[in-house]
Amino acid sequence: MITREAAIICGRDWFDACFHALDPAVEIEWQVEEGARAAPGQVLCNVTGPARALVTAERSALNFLQTLSATATVTASYVEAIRGTGTTILDTRKTLPGLRNAQKYAVRAGGGHNHRMGLHDAILIKENHIAAAGSIADAVKLARRLHPEIMIEVEVENFSELREALAAGTDRIMLDEFELDELVQAVTEVDGRVPLEVSGGVGFDRVRAIAETGVDYISIGALTKHIRAVDLSMRIGLVEPDRG
Repeated sequence: MITREAAIICGRDWFDACFHALDPAVEIEWQVEEGARAAPGQVLCNVTGPARALVTAERSALNFLQTLSATATVTASYVEAIRGTGTTILDTRKTLPGLRNAQKYAVRAGGGHNHRMGLHDAILIKENHIAAAGSIADAVKLARRLHPEIMIEVEVENFSELREALAAGTDRIMLDEFELDELVQAVTEVDGRVPLEVSGGVGFDRVRAIAETGVDYISIGALTKHIRAVDLSMRIGLVEPDRG
C-alpha cells in the first residue's frame, strides 16, 4: 500500500483490525510509524494473506486510514502554523458519526489537543443555554450546582457577555467571531484570570494572527468535519507459496 500524497499517517490499528477480523493470519508489515510523515509514492505497509481476505477488507481498511490520516495531517498543519506562540490547537465535537474517539485520537496524532469528548466531561454554555436559563450568571450557577466537579465554559459574542461570564466565575471563556483587535482587547481585559479560547471564523490564513493575540486556545471544527481523505492505493501481487 502506498500514499499518493504527503500525509501524517494515522489509524494503523483500525487498518489492521479490518484484515484480522476476516483472517487473523493476515500479516501486516508497516514501513511507517503511527503519527509519522509519509512522502508521495512511499510504501506504507505490506499486507500478506489470502486474496479473499485482502480484497474484502481493503475498502474498510483504507477508509479508516485515509480519514484518520486526513485529520492528523490537517491538525499538524495548524499546529505548525502557530508554533512558538504558546497557543494550543483544539478540536470540537463536530466529528463524523460513530468516529468521535477515532478522530479525536487522530487530532492528538497530529499534535493537537482534545476539547471535551462529549457532554459528560465539560459544560459549554452557548446562546441557547443562556436564553433558556435567563442569563449567563443563572446558567453558570445552575451548571455549577448540578456538576461542581467539571469544567464550565461560556461562549460569548461581545464584551458585555465577556464581563458577565467573568463575574459569574466561569472556568474558561470562548470568544466567538471576535475580530483580531477585539481579541487583543479581550486578552488585556481578562489579564490571565481565566483561559481564553477562540472559535468561529478560524481559517488557516489567519490562525497565526489569532494565536499572536495571546489567547490560550483555538478550537477548529474543520479538523474533523472539513477534511478530504488522503489518497491511498493498495495493489495486490501474487506470492508463490513456500513449498519447502
